[in-house]
Amino acid sequence: MKDLGTLKYFLGIEVSTDKPRYQRLVGRLIYLANTRPDVAYTVSVVSQFMHNPSVDHMDAVVRILRYLKSAPGRGVMFSRHNNILESKKQKVVARSSAEAEYRGMAHGVCELLWLRNVLRDLGVKPKCAMQLYCDNKAAIDISQIPVQHDRTKHVEVDRHFIKEKLDATIISFPFVPTEEQLADILTKGVSKKAFYHSLSKLDMVDVYAPT
Repeated sequence: MKDLGTLKYFLGIEVSTDKPRYQRLVGRLIYLANTRPDVAYTVSVVSQFMHNPSVDHMDAVVRILRYLKSAPGRGVMFSRHNNILESKKQKVVARSSAEAEYRGMAHGVCELLWLRNVLRDLGVKPKCAMQLYCDNKAAIDISQIPVQHDRTKHVEVDRHFIKEKLDATIISFPFVPTEEQLADILTKGVSKKAFYHSLSKLDMVDVYAPT
């Protein structure tokens, strides 16, 4: 095997640990992640080191590029039946997983209400409560049982806001098992089996795949 030296170019993009080049490369990956949720989590991790990238961070970016090269035609095929997935880093530190999930639910409800208003302006009336799937039973219990205790005192505003929408049957929180939670590939590293299972459920297709 011949040593070809330091990697200079990959997929037509110049590769270097120089900070401006690292930032440009990760910036393009962030844009690409809009239609490639399979790399959204890893791109979010490498984007945290935009101001001080190391060789290890560049190696991680190169691995992402190699993965993308293995299936350049893969992406989300948008249709009327697509689920909405969004990943956003919380601005506060949660004291428990239930609190973190509950705060996430509150943000999700706000997004759903915004979509509901947009659809209403377009003349589309909802026929049933909007469903926000959650894999944390404790968080669902907090939203449905109006009892104040230690684990809810830090999220009281969110609790009353969510309970009001539940009582008005505007939203509902169906439970989904963790192994079927599609959003996990946007927020954490998962096993290979869970990773590809989620991709199969996200309407991701490869336009270059043989038919």
